[in-house]
Amino acid sequence: MNAKIKETILNPIFKGNPITVLVLGICSSLAVTVTLKGALVMTLSVIAVCGLSSLVLSILRNTIPGRVRIIVQLVVVAMMVILVDQLLKSFEATYAIDRQLSVYIGLIITNCIVMGRIEAFALGNSPWPSFLDGIANGAGYGMILLVVAFFRELLGSGTLFGVDILGRFGYVTNNLVILPPFALILLGCIVWVQRSIQKDLQEK
Repeated sequence: MNAKIKETILNPIFKGNPITVLVLGICSSLAVTVTLKGALVMTLSVIAVCGLSSLVLSILRNTIPGRVRIIVQLVVVAMMVILVDQLLKSFEATYAIDRQLSVYIGLIITNCIVMGRIEAFALGNSPWPSFLDGIANGAGYGMILLVVAFFRELLGSGTLFGVDILGRFGYVTNNLVILPPFALILLGCIVWVQRSIQKDLQEK
């Protein structure tokens, strides 16, 4: 693996994380992290949409007229979102979660991470690096979602993936943790930890 490909994969997960560094996708990180199941499904959906959209638009980049560039991007992303949504509806294991997340799955089309990576990377690079960039940015986004969802579900409901963990020890559920403000507090803590470790991210 050459250095450029390695940087393309690792940068969005750590140093250039879409949520904690670029502050993109914050709304969905507050809305879909009540349970780990929901966060996992959203993570996989964004990875698929971001990766495939970047791949397709990188292939088409030299044939898209500049004046309709944004329209073509929206059409491709919308197509990917529809495919992912229909795929989730096709399996019994994910159907219930898809119904819970239906609004947010549909709103992936407006996710700044997806459109941002297409504009910043896919339209200027070849298909394979663009696909990896989309996958890596989706993974970086999903990593934060899963961390937030882990603490919200565990401390809020006493469960993980719906399995009782703390209830057997007499833990009383905490509805405050399930509310969006607590997700924002958790995100703030994650940003603080990351910037404490990565000194170059600290504002002078």
